[in-house]
This record gives sequence, C-alpha cells and structure tokens, in this order.
Amino acid sequence: MIVERLIVGPLETNCWFVSGDGQRLVVVDPAGEPVRLLQIVGESSVEAIVLTHGHFDHIGAVAALAAQTGAPVAVHEADAGAISSADRNGGRAFGFDVEAPAPDRLLADGDVVKAGGVELAVLHTPGHTPGSICLLGSGHLFSGDTLFSGSVGRTDFEGGDPKAMARSIARLAGLPDDTLVHPGHGPDTTIGRERRINPFFPRA
Repeated sequence: MIVERLIVGPLETNCWFVSGDGQRLVVVDPAGEPVRLLQIVGESSVEAIVLTHGHFDHIGAVAALAAQTGAPVAVHEADAGAISSADRNGGRAFGFDVEAPAPDRLLADGDVVKAGGVELAVLHTPGHTPGSICLLGSGHLFSGDTLFSGSVGRTDFEGGDPKAMARSIARLAGLPDDTLVHPGHGPDTTIGRERRINPFFPRA
C-alpha cells in the first residue's frame, strides 16, 4: 500500500492519499486547500473520497475535489447530514462556512471500500462524532480524530460521547501492535506504541 500525507487547513489536518498502484487513489479527509490537493493528484485517477467523520476541518476540499475528479464521496450514515451543514459540522461556530455535497455512499461498520487498488475495512468508532470511522487495510489504520499519537479525539463537542470513545479505543487496542496508525492530526504512530504510552488505552 502506498500512503502519502498532505497537511492542510487552519487546523493542520492530515489528508491521506492511498493507493495500491500509485495511479488510482483513495483520498481520505480532503480537508482544504484544493489547489494543493489537485496538484498531488495530478494525472492520477481518484476513485473514492472517504471521510472519517463530518467535522468542518476534514471536508473543506470535498466539493472541489469531487467536482474535478468525479469521485464518489463516502461517509458514515450517522455523520452524513453534518457534512452539508455548517451548523451541524461545527464550522459556523468557529467562523468557517464550510460545507460539502451530499455523500454518494453511506458507510456502516463492516463495509469495505474497494478503490485505488486497495481494500479498506470500515470500523465504526463513535465518540468524537456519532459517525466517526477508522479505515483498516494491509496493516494501516486511518484513524481520523478517534486516535492520535498519545491521545484520543475530543468528546466535548456536540455529538461527542466519552463512553462511546472508550469502547472505540478498546476495540482499536485489539489490533496488532505493528499496525501503523495514520491519524487526522499529528504524527503517525503504532498500536503497540499507543498501548505503552496512551493514557486512554485500556490497561490489563
């Protein structure tokens, strides 16, 4: 699996370009700066745009990228309504009038995104938002704002749920230690490292 990161937007969100062959891409969380995103896409084909959740800082370039490439947009069904409303995606509260088009595909736990020459399993991991997901494939976990290096996503926004977050983190803790984690913000990590240093991971 080929994975490339671009940090974009005012909250320095990680946008991920995922491919099996370097030519057909899955773009995870196109958060902003569509000109830069499209420069990376270049002549490649975008086969899917997948959102780990519906917050404004993860969707800023969805409209432009979808319009330019024709790629379908996928998000968990519980966050589907948020992406097209600046009130519901949190943008307006922070002074950002950010909206994305309605999704083409509604995701649920256990679904598989087959695009870009890769297969990514959908793990529903609510807590940060009701529809937060992680994507798992070939030893890589795209964790959105569920799991960060040394921390987890905030649960004090509308729709956040600390108990759901704890259950989601316990689920991720069951993955192999060598699983490489690509979060929505900040540096990469591994499940094994988080098991050792993350205070939110369950203790034996």
